[in-house]
Amino acid sequence: MTATGTFGLSSEARNLQWLLGNLVEEVPGVRSVAVVSSDGLLLLSSDTAPEDGAADGPAPRPQSPRGSSADLATIVSGIGSLTVGAAGLMDGGGVKQTMITMEDCSVLVMAISDGSLLGVHAAPDSDMSVVAYHMGLFVGRAGHVLTPEVRSELRKSLESPR
Repeated sequence: MTATGTFGLSSEARNLQWLLGNLVEEVPGVRSVAVVSSDGLLLLSSDTAPEDGAADGPAPRPQSPRGSSADLATIVSGIGSLTVGAAGLMDGGGVKQTMITMEDCSVLVMAISDGSLLGVHAAPDSDMSVVAYHMGLFVGRAGHVLTPEVRSELRKSLESPR
């Protein structure tokens, strides 16, 4: 997990870290996950290790954008901003989720009730319905926990030296 260790964190913050790590470990094809606050700041991130056998074919691709959780957070924040703007122009209501499929990966972004966003970077052969289902579970569990105090605590834990 890219956030700090659990020492000194509240049980709510530790629970969110555990839920995020579990999402990556339990859902096949998920490469990395980021939770971004409504103002675009990274709150939580979890990157997986390269898959076994990745060296057998062509050169392995980075498991997260440019290998940086901050890059995934930037992408998630940008996608969120763009889709909220589009929804406003189209009188479409609130954005629930956005999916972008590319040749070598997919990105799925889901809104969390507090205005934060959950973003997943997944392998191209991932079953996106399974990914979306597990993201929905995370969103349902995390929405009531991401209070201003917990968001502040998570931000501070990312800024402190590891």
